[in-house]
Amino acid sequence: MSDRLADAEFETTMGTDADTGDLVQEYPLEAPPEKVWRALTIPALRQRWLPDQDLAEVKPLAEMPGEEISFRMRDDAPPYLESVVAFQLRPGSNGGTILRIVHRLADDRLASQKARAANSNEPILMLAA
Repeated sequence: MSDRLADAEFETTMGTDADTGDLVQEYPLEAPPEKVWRALTIPALRQRWLPDQDLAEVKPLAEMPGEEISFRMRDDAPPYLESVVAFQLRPGSNGGTILRIVHRLADDRLASQKARAANSNEPILMLAA
């Protein structure tokens, strides 16, 4: 799959989900869904394009056979943020596959940093000297 993916000329779509803020990419592939699924789920094949050292956990977080598999990933540089990447498959035209990749930042350390509205009308607290 990786050789075809690198050499193929195809229409790739990339965007952000307006509701969740997830990064979403779609790739039409010539390979049938069964072949793409094997490349995602057989560790020796997956290692060629998604090495174990890029994963926070080698074992998938969730799997719906033939349709979707997700992994927890960790950045290789500080602050080593974690994310969940889901690989979703659906049949494409002419026997190919549409590979949809949904990348969601899922690091618990960011939960406390959610932005508050500037006009939240919360009381201002002063620090005691």
